[in-house]
Amino acid sequence: MFYYKKIVLSSLIIVFLLNFAMPIVLAQETVEAPENFEEAKTLGQRILNSFPEALKKSWQQAVSLWKKMLNYVSPWFKSIWYKILSFLEKEVEQRKPEVEEEFKKEKQEMKEEIPKATKSLWQRLKELIST
Repeated sequence: MFYYKKIVLSSLIIVFLLNFAMPIVLAQETVEAPENFEEAKTLGQRILNSFPEALKKSWQQAVSLWKKMLNYVSPWFKSIWYKILSFLEKEVEQRKPEVEEEFKKEKQEMKEEIPKATKSLWQRLKELIST
């Protein structure tokens, strides 16, 4: 169990470094304060135009990293899922006779109550017509 926590923690650190710290470190271009409105406008447009591409690259890196992590972690989840399923199957098989017996009782009760309910319905209808 500790091994999986270590993998998740290290992968989160790697994702952080790849997505947030590396672009800051690799940004070698110095940006000076614009002297006029036109320079500020072009600087803002450059930043806005590069922003979607930066998000796209970081998202693709994160997705590829999570896919690799999933390849390592999925067998563990599958084994847990199969254990849960086998436990539930045993419980279902164990309780099946009880449920079937209860179902038979409910079915018998309904067979007995339905004629009573229909008689009272007809009696009510006759009473409405006769009055």
